[in-house]
Amino acid sequence: MATTQRLWLTQHAHDRLREELAELLDRRQGGSAEGTANDQDFAADAGRRRGRIREIQELLRNAVVGEAPPDDGVAEPGMVLTVRFDDDETETFLLGARDGSDLDGLTVYSPDSPLGAALSGATQGEQRTYCVPNGGTVQVTLMRAVPYGRHGAGQP
Repeated sequence: MATTQRLWLTQHAHDRLREELAELLDRRQGGSAEGTANDQDFAADAGRRRGRIREIQELLRNAVVGEAPPDDGVAEPGMVLTVRFDDDETETFLLGARDGSDLDGLTVYSPDSPLGAALSGATQGEQRTYCVPNGGTVQVTLMRAVPYGRHGAGQP
């Protein structure tokens, strides 16, 4: 039996997903073909909604909501990472589930993204490499990893 990976979500992301699910379920209950060009379009739209409902239900079922990971400097979901790329450019982002929202101006990278997967488990100061879509390889160094919610403390 395969184990399901737990997904770290902020409370905000969890709330947004619950609202989207409620809206999709309400629309499904209505069953109206309003605004559709024909029966085929309505059926396709209904199929997309059913798929999204299943996707959100699965996300919520496997969610770890707002639980801070240990403040041990290890890159894992729920951590705000500051990295330095091989061109000396730095970036700070949240490693977690993308929900389309802007969290305190932070970009969110999924642990399944190339950058997120490369950094998962890294410790501060550790260098990792990952492949980019054009086939190249990028080197990145983890400079800082702190739990979301504590990331503003002590930052310039």
